[in-house]
Amino acid sequence: MRINFYEARLSEDKRIMLVKEKGVNYDVGKLNSPEDIVLMMRKLLHVEQMAEEHCYMIAMNSSCKVLGVFFISKGTVNVSLVTPRELYIRALLAGAVQIVLCHNHPSGNAIPSEQDIAITQKIKEAGEMININLADHIIIGSDSYLSFKEAKIL
Repeated sequence: MRINFYEARLSEDKRIMLVKEKGVNYDVGKLNSPEDIVLMMRKLLHVEQMAEEHCYMIAMNSSCKVLGVFFISKGTVNVSLVTPRELYIRALLAGAVQIVLCHNHPSGNAIPSEQDIAITQKIKEAGEMININLADHIIIGSDSYLSFKEAKIL
């Protein structure tokens, strides 16, 4: 599978558009499980080694085929700024039916903070209004991960 990484930019007439940053061949057909997603994020982006929180969104079609991976934000050692507006602009432009959020915890501990839980709920509610499903939110630690879906937080 070809995994494409996109960035949102402004066109000459100040409209938001997607620009392909890079494409990477990755040997998987679909990302059907949190383990598959974590493995991809570790292999392609080395998120477990990042010193600050980095948040990414994976846009998918209804059969879990990746339409694009988007860098959303870089935060501090324990906070990353994410808003539904920026996520869903990218998801809509990519034609996504569902999205998965992924971010790292530089502490190595994959337990979600209260902020992680609150923003996940806001993003889920916003997606429901526009029929884009938040399929999961995955926190990646140094040698562990937490899937909000598996933990029944989502």
